[in-house]
Amino acid sequence: MSEKIRVLIVDDSPLIRQTFRRMLEQSEDIEVVAEAGDAYEARDLIVRLRPDVMTLDIEMPRMNGIQFLKKLIPQFPIPVIVCSSLPISAFEALDAGAVDFVGKPVITSADSLKNFGEDLRERVRAAHCAKIIKAGKKLYAVREHRQPEEHIRDDGSIIAIGGSTGATEALPEIACKFDGNTPPCVTVLHMPEGFTYLYAQRLDQLFPDIDVCEARTGMYVKKGMMVIAQGNKHMRVFRDSQGYFITCDSGKKVSGHCPSVDVMFESVAQCAKKQACGVILTGMGSDGAKGITQIKKAGGFTIGQDEESCLVYGMSRSALNMGGITVEAGLSEIGDIILGRLKDHRS
Repeated sequence: MSEKIRVLIVDDSPLIRQTFRRMLEQSEDIEVVAEAGDAYEARDLIVRLRPDVMTLDIEMPRMNGIQFLKKLIPQFPIPVIVCSSLPISAFEALDAGAVDFVGKPVITSADSLKNFGEDLRERVRAAHCAKIIKAGKKLYAVREHRQPEEHIRDDGSIIAIGGSTGATEALPEIACKFDGNTPPCVTVLHMPEGFTYLYAQRLDQLFPDIDVCEARTGMYVKKGMMVIAQGNKHMRVFRDSQGYFITCDSGKKVSGHCPSVDVMFESVAQCAKKQACGVILTGMGSDGAKGITQIKKAGGFTIGQDEESCLVYGMSRSALNMGGITVEAGLSEIGDIILGRLKDHRS
């Protein structure tokens, strides 16, 4: 049988804690690993036990649940189900970082108790599947604590490429150097919705040694893969014990675009740091300049397409002027520089 979902119950009422425990442990796939009566006790238990899911009351002594969530999620992203009898909105709980909200039941019969228990167990199972937690305007990857991060598959290298005008013709010049052993590659090009799928299909046919596909939320990117961001959706990269995975979200334009190269580069800088290789190609404007600068500051290696080989020397020039480029190179050289850098990094 697969591993059980490990749950921490946080509520200042011993009766509620006992009731929730009985409800949850009626299922063989759920285990209550601990109970806490306040946020401070819960914090210590989270650090020590690393539960998969937490149920959380709002009204508690010393620190209420909403305040605790706002402090907790940036440090320990864990799926949290807020369970409260207070008249707060679900939106308030979700905005603080909860993945779900449920009102505490008014139990009038054995059937109502049974129904609430079934609902709570289903919510725990759904919360356990969450890979991303949104708190305010920020996104956090749920950490998988059972496998240490140093056991991430492969060596953790990742390639991130961004471009605009002329980049659809430039990218194949780089992709032709890749094969099944090349680290995962994530790519944002300024293309309309619908065209990215067709473009990914075309590259996949052109380069049978690699797997080229359009991005999908929850997709893990592995060696020999090149992922093209969907049109009209921001692509972000996160990392857990299984490797790198991506999300695709609709949203406002960033740096004038959706998908935005800056959004993708910034996420790569955060999760990959010195294991990232960022590449900015031909294109109009400055999208990507801030993000690739963050990759460089995080210790990653960055490449800018030079003026001579760019159709439009805009994005690459902006990145260079911002100090975000380690080396400028002609388009025909970029693929070899990427692979050479990755080889040196591994040795």
